[in-house]
Amino acid sequence: MTRRDLLASGAAAATAPHLPAGPPPETPAPRTTTLRGTLPPGAPDYVEVPLDVPPGVSELRVSYTYDKPPVPPGTPGNALDIGIFDPHGTALGGRGFRGWSGGARAEFFLRTDGATPGYLPGPLTPGRWHLLLGPYAVAPQGLAYEITAAFSFGPPAPEAPRTYPPQRARGRGRAWYRGDCHVHSVHSDGRRTPAEIAVLARAAGLDFINSSEHNTHSAHTAWAGVVPPELLVLTGEEITTRTGHVLAVGTDPGTFVDWRYRARDDRFGRFARAVRSAGGLVVPAHPHATCVGCAWKFGFGEADAVEVWNGPWTPDDDVALASWDATLRGARGERRIPAVAGSDYHRDPDRIGSPQTVVLADDLTRGAVLAGLRAGRCYAAESDRVTVAFDAVTSRGARAGIGERLRAEAPDADVLVRLSATGPGVEGCELRLVTDQGVVLSVPAAAAGAPAPLEWHTTPARSAYVRAEVRHPPAAPPLPGAPAALTNPVFLEAP
Repeated sequence: MTRRDLLASGAAAATAPHLPAGPPPETPAPRTTTLRGTLPPGAPDYVEVPLDVPPGVSELRVSYTYDKPPVPPGTPGNALDIGIFDPHGTALGGRGFRGWSGGARAEFFLRTDGATPGYLPGPLTPGRWHLLLGPYAVAPQGLAYEITAAFSFGPPAPEAPRTYPPQRARGRGRAWYRGDCHVHSVHSDGRRTPAEIAVLARAAGLDFINSSEHNTHSAHTAWAGVVPPELLVLTGEEITTRTGHVLAVGTDPGTFVDWRYRARDDRFGRFARAVRSAGGLVVPAHPHATCVGCAWKFGFGEADAVEVWNGPWTPDDDVALASWDATLRGARGERRIPAVAGSDYHRDPDRIGSPQTVVLADDLTRGAVLAGLRAGRCYAAESDRVTVAFDAVTSRGARAGIGERLRAEAPDADVLVRLSATGPGVEGCELRLVTDQGVVLSVPAAAAGAPAPLEWHTTPARSAYVRAEVRHPPAAPPLPGAPAALTNPVFLEAP
């Protein structure tokens, strides 16, 4: 073909009439799939129900119901949790994890650009998905369920960008910062949005909180853009197993930790290490709680701290405090686990920051706050209305504060212990000093001559450690009153 012929053919193509395109492909009509089954008493902790997702799905909606037959008094009735995994699989570790709502809601949706709180937006990849059922309790008659999956078709929306809250907030340099490491939002079984919780946290005088939803990390992105510059949000999770609950505090944003194991399975160590690999702390929650599956059965060998005060003070907190105190009485040099407190906020009348953990940190950053908690440089307080100062000094001027070790020059060297508690929440309270021998001093706060500190003398030979309590008047003597504050110990050592 000559150059003239090529130009002529191009001109002809340019002037040829435009042929109409064929009709656009029709979008498939929405469709539904219904899945039914019955779980017998003694069913496994988790049951996988396959769900085939066809190509072209733009939105998946799942709803479920189950029967609740009457049961004899004292017999648990039916309770069924739910979540979902995508075609990446259901293997332990959660590679295919796309969300969990437990028993908090009866339906959820997934799209590329959004999802129900508790669930993760993203591609609706065609293939074999699995709904995960968790029969928390099964009645003697069994548990009959019905699941409806509704598929909508069309082009997927653009994926939403993943952004996380900043890991630094506006602080005061090295100072005592108030926080609550145990709060729940609408992303699990709470009733408040992250934005609402941020407002409540600041009103409670808090400087930091930990996002601790049950078995999901979907809230991590929800905090971005709703947090005031003075509030630090640590991203974490409450890992809710059938033999105890544990807080992952301050893990890397986007970290998910699986919960599908019991103490007898000998798998917890793997996931505790995963929490620490993601920069977080492993904190068993309400270890002596009486609800089914709530009491801690994994031991404390992997714990970085333990929550000895959970929400309003109850008898199980007394047990948790006593059990923790017993761990402090080992040989010098043994690893001691710090104590922390958390509100376990879900809904009103729960109160965020009641109780709270007050930590000495170099600044209001994720790293500094976690370092302070890990070292035990912290105390628990019922609210921001209570402030505690507690330390010990030797005659030669050596000093140690909460969570620290004081090395005296000899086992019989004098150590001066000083405690002061201030604020309107201290009115009418009693100051107590506790050592490895038990309560060694108890005086009314007014008798301490506030703001002058209570002073008491001991030696490393007499006291392996000293910790402080600020207690309200007893409601049922001879049991002590509920605490207004509890400190971690000062440990006393000598050559």
